Amino acid sequence: MPKKAEAPASFESALQQLEQIVSRLESGELPLEEALNEFERGVQLARTGQQTLQQAEQRVQILLSDDKDAALAPFTPEND
Repeated sequence: MPKKAEAPASFESALQQLEQIVSRLESGELPLEEALNEFERGVQLARTGQQTLQQAEQRVQILLSDDKDAALAPFTPEND
């Protein structure tokens, strides 16, 4: 069983790793098992990145709101 990859240090690092994975997958030169592992890691990075962006958007909304005691709440995108 492959080792679980560590989380990237930052959003930017995760995005860079995701771009590298996409390049490797698009090359079409990876064996099937390695391509599946790369794809799985890419999905994990994409989900983590999406959560990070949602949290950042929540923080911005709170900072821009008039209620200084506003608590964080789950974010639901309007476009979904």
